[in-house]
Amino acid sequence: MSNSGSAIIVSWLTIIGIGEDGVAGLGDEAKRLIEAAPVVFGGARHIELAAPLIKGECHIWQSPFEKSVEAILARRGSSVVVLASGDPFLFGVGATLARRVDAKEMRTIPAPSAFSLAASRLSWALQEVATVSLHGRPLDLIRPHLQPGARVLALTSDENGPKALAELLSGSGFGRSQLTLLEAIGGERERVSRHIAASFALEQVDALNVCAVEVVADADARILPLASGLDDRLFEHDGQITKREVRALTLSALAPRKGELLWDIGAGSGSVAIEWMLADPAMRAVAVEASSERAQRIGRNAARFGVPGLVVVEGEAPDALRNLARPDVIFIGGGGSEPGVMDAAVAALSPGGRLVANAVTTEMEAVLIAHHARLGGSLIRIDVARAAPVGSMTGWRPAMPVTQWSWIKA
Repeated sequence: MSNSGSAIIVSWLTIIGIGEDGVAGLGDEAKRLIEAAPVVFGGARHIELAAPLIKGECHIWQSPFEKSVEAILARRGSSVVVLASGDPFLFGVGATLARRVDAKEMRTIPAPSAFSLAASRLSWALQEVATVSLHGRPLDLIRPHLQPGARVLALTSDENGPKALAELLSGSGFGRSQLTLLEAIGGERERVSRHIAASFALEQVDALNVCAVEVVADADARILPLASGLDDRLFEHDGQITKREVRALTLSALAPRKGELLWDIGAGSGSVAIEWMLADPAMRAVAVEASSERAQRIGRNAARFGVPGLVVVEGEAPDALRNLARPDVIFIGGGGSEPGVMDAAVAALSPGGRLVANAVTTEMEAVLIAHHARLGGSLIRIDVARAAPVGSMTGWRPAMPVTQWSWIKA
């Protein structure tokens, strides 16, 4: 017992990072802990790399992985060693186990991550490089990072990843980008080769690889600007889209904060939800759309903007809102004048939650004016005019005005 009377928490779980150089790359403490461990968990490759040291039971990761997590937790309080690739807390098993095991119960001895090793081979300053894990995740996640002159390190899933990535780059107007393939970094099979994305033709690729991309954009490249209010032409849509200028003001009113969940009701093309998610990788959104055709279009747009995590719910509000995770913020871009929609949105928010609703019809405008009178908040009118030909001259052609109500629940 400690002086305060509370029990001393013993670190029973040790997570050790191991590289492709195996035992040779481990420090003395890591070697000692592996040798002394009564039970060792890890991938088949990890177990093989550390085999000269292992004297206890070996347990290779099961499928689904949760089975192995439960097996580890069943040994809580007794000594357990887990082997992991490189840095266990960089897209690794360490982060997974930390959700179930208190930090005081575990210790970690990391090895250099694949990103650190790749940066060292290329002499790239890691703090100036975008890093993205595509291991078991959609390749589309790299799209927001494809900025002219940018450097990106991408961890792929397997031997097919580099070719698929090269094809994505070429198909998006970045075919002239240099793709450096780093295979089995740190081990005897290490190989570094340089390619142009559009002409990538390497057939035999090691399953353990990192792709380093030096982004070069063609004139027609699909570059995603970093500001809100992306060009309407970047979206696939049928005219049902929150237009660029109004969308920029809408995102400002929604005021995204890291990790928040947005409901985009009457999502149309999904443009607002997509820009919400582009604000930060931690952002979450659900796009609710009654039209099956539009719902499918939202999914395609989400992939092309590199936010495949956008959840698309096909159905009519308010019924489609049932059983959804409670939102932090709600945007209503369509269908808000239908019975029950506004009331359901107001009820769904927790205190401090934010709601923004746009109206282009007089019916929806009347709903917003009534809610503003009853609940308060901010009511603004957005008028946009665009220059357009008038005979042989130019004049202003006004777009439909938009009434916007913003409100924070007390």
